[in-house]
Amino acid sequence: MKRSFETLKSEHFFDEEFPLYVNRATETFQVPFHNHDFIEFAYVAEGSGFHHIDGEVSEAAKGQLVFIPIGASHVFRPASTNPDKMSLIVYNCLFSPHLLDKFSGFATDPALLVDLRLMRDGEVPSFTLQDSDDAIGKLFLQLHREHSLPRQATKDFQCSLLLQLLIVVLRARMGTATAANARKFDRFDQLLAYTDNHLSEALTLSHLAQVSQWSERHLQRLFRRHTDQPYHLYLQSARIRRSCELLRHTPLKISVIAEEVGYKDIASFLSAFKKHAGATPSAYRKAASANCNT
Repeated sequence: MKRSFETLKSEHFFDEEFPLYVNRATETFQVPFHNHDFIEFAYVAEGSGFHHIDGEVSEAAKGQLVFIPIGASHVFRPASTNPDKMSLIVYNCLFSPHLLDKFSGFATDPALLVDLRLMRDGEVPSFTLQDSDDAIGKLFLQLHREHSLPRQATKDFQCSLLLQLLIVVLRARMGTATAANARKFDRFDQLLAYTDNHLSEALTLSHLAQVSQWSERHLQRLFRRHTDQPYHLYLQSARIRRSCELLRHTPLKISVIAEEVGYKDIASFLSAFKKHAGATPSAYRKAASANCNT
């Protein structure tokens, strides 16, 4: 049986002034195989399934980023025909190669400039990366939110997010750096990401020493050198920053938010929050809600 096939054109997604488009799609078996005259990054946000590209099939799982160059024939398929049993939700970031020329106009890193040129010229084949620390997922969430809810200077902001995505992808593709200092920075950056992703837990310095295989004394030096804070203040700031996000974007009770960011004692949370945010959590939430409605 001959399968259906489509070529997707830029004019169906981009306006004349801004060649960038972002959406969040639930994949089905009705979507035909297709290629396109633009570049695409696809990010698996939820569920699992399969990705068919240029005659090959690979598993698609949460946290995967797929690069699809111009002309590549591909399609995502969920693992089941029953969406209640298993869904596959993918963020798609589509952009014109002309955007890469703009980025090349002010980028300075030699490796980045080469990657932008090769990607623009169609010399980078399709590839898949695993988002190990959710850095890519957060960028896609921001891209989608900014594209769906445009505000002042939204096109510039979306371009800056896409450039960040290209840099994060470049770093991941380059793999482990050869220089000892670069390896150390990568390890410490991963430790910061681990901390940010486990704020609800008891993140003692002793625990981080086990995770990182660095001594507690060395970790203290690294935090002071690279965050300009001792560890306990960095952790407190990260927890309050996360609680602010939850207050702005969720209806969770303040006591629940306190537990979500690692405070078992509500009084300690209230004291730390007011010190860092300059207001109580309830006052902060009220002010944030008022700003959104103006």
